[in-house]
Amino acid sequence: MNKQVNAQRGRPVATERAGVVMTRVGVNLGAEITGVDLRRPLPNEQFNAIEEALVENELIIFRDQDITSENLMAFGRRFGDLTVHPFSPNEAKAPELIKFRNDETTPPFGTDVWHSDETFRAEPPMATVLCAKEVPTIGGDTMFVSMAAAYDGLSDRMQQFISGLEAVHDFKPFKALFGTSEEERKNLQRYELLYPPQVHPVVRIHPVSRRKVLFVNPQFTIGIKGMDERESRMLLDTLFHQALIPEYQFRHHWAPHTIIMWDNRSTQHYAVHDYYPQRRYMERVTIKGGPVTGVERADPESVRKVKFVVTGNVDTHGGHKARQFRREMSDAKN
Repeated sequence: MNKQVNAQRGRPVATERAGVVMTRVGVNLGAEITGVDLRRPLPNEQFNAIEEALVENELIIFRDQDITSENLMAFGRRFGDLTVHPFSPNEAKAPELIKFRNDETTPPFGTDVWHSDETFRAEPPMATVLCAKEVPTIGGDTMFVSMAAAYDGLSDRMQQFISGLEAVHDFKPFKALFGTSEEERKNLQRYELLYPPQVHPVVRIHPVSRRKVLFVNPQFTIGIKGMDERESRMLLDTLFHQALIPEYQFRHHWAPHTIIMWDNRSTQHYAVHDYYPQRRYMERVTIKGGPVTGVERADPESVRKVKFVVTGNVDTHGGHKARQFRREMSDAKN
């Protein structure tokens, strides 16, 4: 049973299991993990505690872990098979290992947009592990957002409308990596055959937590199946906006030897490109996922009722009314 070790008023609450201490650092996602050394194999009880923490918190942080590339890959393999990203810089001897080396000669590419990793795949990754080796003095943060919280924040009518819809995902941003020569065009065609556009549900069910997750992102989602382009763009713009709401986000400032693991099934992330031309060196592994299961179209009579109760004073900021509220859930009764 989890043991509460810190419940001071106004402080994060930490739980401990098998020597693993998990301290919540964000409201909707994020927990710091202490009490483990990722340079050594994890006992099963500690691994199980970390696995549960990932699902519960969607994003977990390990600090002061001066590990090797081999340690990183071994840690990732505890969760499942590692995948090879078809377009990222990787090691010839270990293609599962991605090395992001960005400096004045190699600017960052394509990660400054909200996305879930590789949703252009038939089975997108279940999680990603990123390890900081060198970080800039200022800048270079990574932002994360809970797309389960983003879904919960939609109105009942919007939740009902998008239930059962499907979206088309494509590796469109990586097409810029291919040149215009005949050989490069043929190479692009080969990748298009290997990774054709995939259809995933707009709302997926997390396979472990069973939470509903908004599963569209502006990097890879190109349209809603069955809608014309104008309708699709209007709906996607509305859904993409959910990731921009600060209350659903967590911003991480990197330090060397910090490791972050995120649940790719329920989060999106955005690597801030404000550090160029400073040097930033990261290593990454990605864990294979499974089929994406969606929700059926909701019966209007079964959609839950949500009641917002004002608990603070109403104020106005920049033309918008800001209020503090709590959310109460009740079953629909008619």
